[in-house]
Amino acid sequence: MSPNADLALPRPAPRRLALPSSHGLVVIAVFTLLALPLVATLGYALAASWGASLLPDGLTLKWFAELWTTPRFLAAFARSLLVAAGALALSLVLVVPVALLAHTRYPRLDAWMNGLILMPFAVPPVVSSVGLLQLYAGGPLPLVGTPWILIPTYFTIVLPFMYRAIANSLRAIDVVALQDAARLLGAGPLQAFFLVVLPNIRVGVQIAIFLSFSFLAGEFVFANMLVGTRFETLQVYLNNMRGESGHFTSALVITLFAFTLLLTWLGNRQADHAKDTAP
Repeated sequence: MSPNADLALPRPAPRRLALPSSHGLVVIAVFTLLALPLVATLGYALAASWGASLLPDGLTLKWFAELWTTPRFLAAFARSLLVAAGALALSLVLVVPVALLAHTRYPRLDAWMNGLILMPFAVPPVVSSVGLLQLYAGGPLPLVGTPWILIPTYFTIVLPFMYRAIANSLRAIDVVALQDAARLLGAGPLQAFFLVVLPNIRVGVQIAIFLSFSFLAGEFVFANMLVGTRFETLQVYLNNMRGESGHFTSALVITLFAFTLLLTWLGNRQADHAKDTAP
């Protein structure tokens, strides 16, 4: 073979740098606009001091450590968890049986529920709060200013997420066949539900809990108007701390965002797992 034979071979075309499409550029631009305030807040929470210079003078975890050692913040965090857990427990007790009956025995009930779950989006929280204040500020049930008014109120907020997730899980399985098979084996109605039906909709229940919990973690209007500082939750605490150090407030905002992001990620992970394991 001639030593110049390699020179006659065609050379591969140089690779061109792949540029994002117009849709990709729009997505990148929107994501950048949404991320910039969060990045700036994170930088301010990690800054030892940030004055007139473009960059902070130093980085520190002092503000996060101070946040998690503040008794008032820990108490507000515990109150938010308590109220959210109570609202979710009430939602499960009420919504799961209704969704099961609508799916198995009363199909018309599903149409009513589809209209009912739109009510929290149709009525603004401020309007609902004014009505609840007029109804429960006095009389035989003075619930305003107590956590007992927040639990049923939060139930109405999470009703759309809870019912839709559970109803979709029930549609993915043959509930009637499972119940009939359980009864043929000697199980009663409650045993068939807890031992057969509920394990099959477990993923849907987990998705509903995680997404609803992440939504309740950021609720402010009802908590501020119905209980305020008499039962200080996380969002009310954040509002009351606006006049304090900006670094401390930024650390609080980032902590709430990370907590909400974690719950949302867990809910989406359960949804992806359900899709992967679906027959």
